[in-house]
Amino acid sequence: MRVGLSLTPVLRRVRRLEDQGFITGYSARFDEARLGASFSAFVSVTLERQAEEALEVFETQIARAPEVMSCYLMSGGSDYLLRVVAADLGAYQAFMTGVLTRIPGVARIQSSFALKLVIERSAPPFR
Repeated sequence: MRVGLSLTPVLRRVRRLEDQGFITGYSARFDEARLGASFSAFVSVTLERQAEEALEVFETQIARAPEVMSCYLMSGGSDYLLRVVAADLGAYQAFMTGVLTRIPGVARIQSSFALKLVIERSAPPFR
């Protein structure tokens, strides 16, 4: 993409976007399959109760699990939606039985398995 500006004004604009909080950081994108995490699951978690203390316990413990790539507090039918990566179904089962089912207050877990990544964006559309 061409912007019709030299490097100095472009850099100045990028720094301003960083200072204003529009750009919050930079990261590398990894090929998860090549790193041994070719199995991806989306997991809906419902807690026994939605009191602040129960939410804090779940969030603290799930943040320690390296298999969890993202965790969202949700509205609707479940309390959390996780994206979990693992090497295979056996590794996912080990995560379920060794981590997720041991978190106090978890009432229900529903898993859906990704068959193919169709699209993934790193930024929202600009207006």
